[in-house]
Amino acid sequence: MKILDHLEEWLIASLMAMATLLIFVAVVHRYASGLPIPFVQDELIKLNTSWAQELCIFMFVWMAKFGAAYGVRIGIHVGVDVLINKMNTPWRNKFILFGLLAGAFFTAVIGTLGARFVWEMSQTDITSADLELPMWMVYMAVPLGSYLMSFRFLQVAWEFHKTGALPKHDEAHVVGLDQVQIAGEESNGAKA
Repeated sequence: MKILDHLEEWLIASLMAMATLLIFVAVVHRYASGLPIPFVQDELIKLNTSWAQELCIFMFVWMAKFGAAYGVRIGIHVGVDVLINKMNTPWRNKFILFGLLAGAFFTAVIGTLGARFVWEMSQTDITSADLELPMWMVYMAVPLGSYLMSFRFLQVAWEFHKTGALPKHDEAHVVGLDQVQIAGEESNGAKA
């Protein structure tokens, strides 16, 4: 599980970083190529970044599909639980388990329909406009991300069934920030 968890986190972070860098380069290219800077201007004009927007969109689609599965795993996926939380514990637990299993079923259905769509798309020659990638490769995010999300719903449901605990995410907590604060307090103590 730890390998899958780390792979999921690495994929999301990498896609986000690459998309941000790509858009930054494309924007700099767009606006800096008109500046009268010898050599730099000539080199920038030679670059073709017309494909950057399309690639960035594809990366964000993949990031969103895998990010939704990550959200289920750590407890930040959207859920409306106002009425559920007002129920007594036995009924509340039954509804939570039903909701988790319904989420697993729904995302498995979406994954299956997505896999069928990808299979049919792979039998064609349809490619993306700028990158000319086979579109079935782009749409693979749907079945892969949906099946992973279904697995995460089942994982959370199993853990809830065993322990009665759901994953909780503290919005105020920033990973790594507590180590930075501790290091800062230690350096302040050393100065005093």
